Amino acid sequence: MGVRFIFSGRCVNISELNVQMNEQIRDKEVRVISEDGEQLGIMSAQEALKLAEEAGVDLIKIAPNAVPPVVKIVDFSKYRYEQRRREKEQKKKQNVIEVKEVRLTPNIDTNDLNTKVSAARKFLEKGNKVKVSLRFRGRELSRMGQSKYILDDFAAALGEIAQVDKPSKTEGRSLVMILSPKKSK
Repeated sequence: MGVRFIFSGRCVNISELNVQMNEQIRDKEVRVISEDGEQLGIMSAQEALKLAEEAGVDLIKIAPNAVPPVVKIVDFSKYRYEQRRREKEQKKKQNVIEVKEVRLTPNIDTNDLNTKVSAARKFLEKGNKVKVSLRFRGRELSRMGQSKYILDDFAAALGEIAQVDKPSKTEGRSLVMILSPKKSK
């Protein structure tokens, strides 16, 4: 079934955490690092486990692919806490780019177009891509090619902060263009 470990009030399978610890480490030789980061050298796994037990903490394999594998003498709950904190920090630093959509119609008025341009400007300033779709209905479909200038005007209005990723093309009953923010130098 696997080894279980009580962590912050709940039971966790160690195999789910992808960590080998204590008796699970079956390598002949391991490189041992103490709690304060000092290298204790290469020794057998049994000797390293004995050192961890004397200190009252766990022996955790932190670099299984190294030759010899690297293990650390550390309290498992403290190790897991630090690992989760590092993961949170990495998530904070990630930049997720979303694609926002702005829908237009072929008979849009100038003021309405300016409102849509300002909405797209806000999206681009936040670093998101903008999908501009010009939707056609009924008889408007016959004038699809003549309405392309609306998308061109839209792109020209945002020319100083946006670049055209994908020029306008037909997708079903609409013309679609994708804009992305310009890279600042």
